[in-house]
Amino acid sequence: MTEPTPEKPTEDWVTGDEPMTGPQRSYLSTLAQEAGEDVPDDLTKAQASERIEQLRSKTGRGD
Repeated sequence: MTEPTPEKPTEDWVTGDEPMTGPQRSYLSTLAQEAGEDVPDDLTKAQASERIEQLRSKTGRGD
């Protein structure tokens, strides 16, 4: 069985300051709707990833 690779901190991402990807935007929109929150459209990849993790915890999808 392969050990999971630890995730690199978002502040260390080489492309973290690029605009969020389409799939990130879509998933973030779904999570935000479930959580009853608004999410800015101009997040970076790193910011979107962090917000996804926050909303996953809030909505219970991260469990």
